[in-house]
Amino acid sequence: MNGDSRNSRTAPTARKWLIAARPWALPASTMPVVFGTALAVVIGGARLSPLRFLWALATMMILHSAANMLSDVLDFRRGLDREATPVSGAVVRGLLTDRQVLAGSLVLFVIGAASGFLIALTTGRELFIIGALGLTVGAAYTFLKAIALGDLAVLLNFGLLGSVGAWMVQTRHFSWLPLVWALPMGMLVSAILHANNWRDTLRDRERRVTTVAGLLGDRGSLLYYGLLVFGGFVIDPAYILVPRLAGLRIQPMPWTFLAVFFALPSALRLWGRALRRAAPRRPMDFIILDGATAGYNLVFGLLSTGAVLLEAVLRWR
Repeated sequence: MNGDSRNSRTAPTARKWLIAARPWALPASTMPVVFGTALAVVIGGARLSPLRFLWALATMMILHSAANMLSDVLDFRRGLDREATPVSGAVVRGLLTDRQVLAGSLVLFVIGAASGFLIALTTGRELFIIGALGLTVGAAYTFLKAIALGDLAVLLNFGLLGSVGAWMVQTRHFSWLPLVWALPMGMLVSAILHANNWRDTLRDRERRVTTVAGLLGDRGSLLYYGLLVFGGFVIDPAYILVPRLAGLRIQPMPWTFLAVFFALPSALRLWGRALRRAAPRRPMDFIILDGATAGYNLVFGLLSTGAVLLEAVLRWR
């Protein structure tokens, strides 16, 4: 912590607040917005509104940063997060006080909620429901995490609700399609949190915090992590094939989504890190597994969005 103390005296103020927001985690919430917007235009037939897209994206970033900062403060105050890691926020690093970050979090929550309210006013009352649910889950995240509901919370907020909300911003109506098709991406967001909780299992248990990782134990956590990381390679092909083979009257996922298999080597590398957690090749491999999983989530999300855009090109031709 001595290095962190020196940084707290010398780091520029803007950099301190940037660290407090933990921007490395933002792709977890922004990729579903990009994905849902692409689906709305290509599959839903909406006319793209760049302004509404950027507005929704900025709102999600503000609310995610607010949730990150609130979680940082509450975990610090409960003694759950006292040792700095490469992905820690500003409180643990000693760059800002917990009171400062709490105040900043509340300001961002107010700004994000007001922005979301204005978007919903121009979209429809269904978006009020989606937004209110997301805001509630985000504000209560730390408490949900303590009773083994954190994985579900991030699956909803940063996977499913982000995608369907972005769809509604463009189309102005609700659909189950963006919610269902975003499931693999949502599972990867849960994988990021699970990797964090898996690493911190002993510390959480000492503080009487119950996470999915704590309930499953080490072996169960490994299997659960594998399910979250590799699940998309089963779900997406199922979305492609089952409606076509079974003759179901539901929208099949385009064949272009097979592009997600380009992410398989990255998934296998993550799996290797998880398998070698007791004897990692590099000392930080398991400690920063959550950060590495966030990077993989970005790759998978970009490939999924690219699949939608490729489908648009094929339809145009």
